[in-house]
Amino acid sequence: MAKELVINTTSHETRVALLESGHIAELYIERTRERGIVGNIYLGKVIRVLPGMQAAFVDIGLEKAAFLYVADVLDEMEAVEQFIEGGSSHAKPEDDGGKPERPPLPPIEDLLQEGQEILVQVAKEPLGTKGARITSHISLPGRHLVYMPTVDHIGISRRIENEEEKDRLRRIVEEIRPLGTGFIVRTAAEGKSEEDLRADMQFLVGLWKEIAQRREDRRATCLIHSDLDVTSKVLRDILTEDVSRIVVDSQVEYNKIVRFLGTFMPKLQYVIELYDETEPIFDAFGLEVEIARALGRKVWLKSGGHIIIEQTEALTAVDVNTGRFVGKHNLEDTILKTNLEAVKEIAFQLRLRNIGGLIIIDFIDMEKEVHREKVHSALEEALKNDKAKTNILKISELGLVEMTRKRVRESIGRTLCEPCPYCEGKGYVKSRVTTVYEIFRDLRREIPGLPGSRLSLLVHPDIAALLYDEERAGIEELEQLFAKQISITARPGYHLEEFEIVME
Repeated sequence: MAKELVINTTSHETRVALLESGHIAELYIERTRERGIVGNIYLGKVIRVLPGMQAAFVDIGLEKAAFLYVADVLDEMEAVEQFIEGGSSHAKPEDDGGKPERPPLPPIEDLLQEGQEILVQVAKEPLGTKGARITSHISLPGRHLVYMPTVDHIGISRRIENEEEKDRLRRIVEEIRPLGTGFIVRTAAEGKSEEDLRADMQFLVGLWKEIAQRREDRRATCLIHSDLDVTSKVLRDILTEDVSRIVVDSQVEYNKIVRFLGTFMPKLQYVIELYDETEPIFDAFGLEVEIARALGRKVWLKSGGHIIIEQTEALTAVDVNTGRFVGKHNLEDTILKTNLEAVKEIAFQLRLRNIGGLIIIDFIDMEKEVHREKVHSALEEALKNDKAKTNILKISELGLVEMTRKRVRESIGRTLCEPCPYCEGKGYVKSRVTTVYEIFRDLRREIPGLPGSRLSLLVHPDIAALLYDEERAGIEELEQLFAKQISITARPGYHLEEFEIVME
């Protein structure tokens, strides 16, 4: 599969698109005014300990306090591996299996006190109304290794499948690592020499010494270490030999990429092109259309079917429909073909939109068990290229699939959009008729207490039109009932549901 990186940089925003077979597969966006903080290391101060939740709030200098679980305070490898799997490194540690059962965690109130200073790293961006998720297990990603200075552990990426290669890499890291420290061997390390791993290790160990020195010289709350910008982070984390070229539209960014690759990946040869055409780079590659499509709730399938994607606070619901597709043979074949086509599009959309958390997929009901198994297997296969950790349950008899996808940063929809101020994020507004009848009820309450014989009703133009036409009888009834004249005034700037009763 041919892969390309297309990078668009301006003074206010950088967008990096990973293309697979000419179509956008992943999109990374970083804005100058709201740069991502995953991977940043802060010297924070505990402001509140919550025994009932076995967690604590920590002030790290952001608008919202960060959240720290008890498992992220202790030297627990499970917490470390969870961060590395879900964080910026994308590394997936090896499942050692057969681990001895650990004793229960001590209460968080025995580990942290209010006012205590603590060195923490951001594991998840602030999402919606929630503050950042943090951990005290520092993890420094390099090109081939992830350094864990506080943990004595060696892990190997699950994506390295060859057992002999795993053993070779483990032996090398075991021999050259500083005593008592931990490393995760990343997928990019497969086939690399001891020299490559040693150079990566020396850089990361030196970086940790600098961070430790800054920690001694400063007081909470402050930023101790900032992770790479989005371009460098993408190059470090997802750039592999199967990426055929990198296209960038900024001379400054082009020079930075050349320096970065020369420093961290000197043995790898990539085609780096500076795009200098008048047409914007994302337009030239057809990416703006694909991004706009990723913001819509309905996605059409080639057959004529479609899927509906609805994001809520608690979960994301995906509904599969046959739409205009009527099939050629029988209903079961039509349903199976639509579901299999939807599987590929769903996996693509989840990755492109960066949708995480709980996901419910409502496939079209399939009567045959063999068809359900086929769709489930196709979904597992389609998600193999997704670096985010996923967990998929079997299809129920109702055709529902429950799955989770690791969420670290905001989805594209929440990054590029904000709740509609008109409908307040509900997706609906009251109908014109509903609003008119609310006005009638309000008039019945208000008119008896108003002096004079005339009053004005200020409303949205659409409501005014309805009151002048179809609902005119309601106004006349109120005028006769209360012996008052009601004049209707259209106000173009009003919300559809907004109205005002004013005495003349």
